[in-house]
Amino acid sequence: MDFKRIVLGVTGGVAAYKAAELARLLVKEDIDVQVVLSEAARHFVGAATFQAITGHPVFSDLWDERVDNGMAHIDLSRGADAILVAPASADFLAKLVQGAASDLLSTMCLARDCPLLVAPAMNRQMWEASATQRNITQLAADGVAVLGPDSGEQACGEVGFGRMLEPESLLEALEAHFQPKLFEGLKVVVTAGPTYEAIDAVRGLTNASSGKMGYAVARAAIEAGASVTLISGRVFLEPPRGARILRVGSAQEMLTAVETVVNGADIFISVAAVADYYVLNPSEQKIKKDAHILTLELAPNPDILAGISSRPKPPFCVGFAAESENIEEYAEIKRRRKHLPLIVANDVKESVGSDVVQLILLDAAGRHVLEKADKRTQARKLVAHIATLYNARHE
Repeated sequence: MDFKRIVLGVTGGVAAYKAAELARLLVKEDIDVQVVLSEAARHFVGAATFQAITGHPVFSDLWDERVDNGMAHIDLSRGADAILVAPASADFLAKLVQGAASDLLSTMCLARDCPLLVAPAMNRQMWEASATQRNITQLAADGVAVLGPDSGEQACGEVGFGRMLEPESLLEALEAHFQPKLFEGLKVVVTAGPTYEAIDAVRGLTNASSGKMGYAVARAAIEAGASVTLISGRVFLEPPRGARILRVGSAQEMLTAVETVVNGADIFISVAAVADYYVLNPSEQKIKKDAHILTLELAPNPDILAGISSRPKPPFCVGFAAESENIEEYAEIKRRRKHLPLIVANDVKESVGSDVVQLILLDAAGRHVLEKADKRTQARKLVAHIATLYNARHE
């Protein structure tokens, strides 16, 4: 984590119970968490819960005598990497906009010298109200990061926007906030996962790609400030928040999707494991098991990455080469053949389906080894390397 100390503000609302789980997740990541409750929050969740989770006393009173100098609103946020208010009620958002300092939490936010993030939580009609939307616009203009809200079923029984992001999503958003914005203002297209080539109505040819690396790259690009379109084969993964997702099946469908969106892209990262061949005459019906031997006639699929990189004015193209032998040699041949500024090589025997992988980045300057790490970490390192090459090309 790129942050070590967080002040977690909790305001009144049913979602306050989720703040306890968020505190637990933060502590699990070795983050020091100081909790400050609004008076209303104490009606929903007790201070003892947060103290047990964080190991720190919980504060809610502006005049708390446990702070020697009587300046809790100053002392509690000094040294913090950020203040995160979750949930942030409609009333509290209005206080922030007005610069009100009526309790410890609002006073601390006004006197802060660190970033402020808020996770709104309220009834859908409160969220949609003109006053709330004006406040959200003003907060964003004031540099406050607004996380969410999400859409879903609410405690009142209604369904719509206003539901606070889940603790796991808030942790991801907080982590993303501290990533350097190396792709700020750029448009990035990422392909991920396997393609599926139909044999008949129920069978098909595919591969063991999980899509984890491609999804990690898409998420890292979003964290870096890019507008990301993720073109995904059939995987069982939750798309990264903020990505535009296009779901495809076959290699031809993936090609069509890429050609639809790549024209305005600055960077194209081809992570997907695209099938080299498709079945020439797939059956519309399920093929019966009448013979012991079934012969399939296969034809080559178009090379999506080569087609994009060979354009007169291509985006900055990055390829992946999953090899089982002569990994660097074969990857470098592919890089040169497709005229790529960068290709990422990895051992297919170790990486497919795994959460940990070693990557070798090959570019015009040579090889750069990213020693084994989780795919999220590797994706961030890859994005940083791409940014260096991209910026050098556009200087």
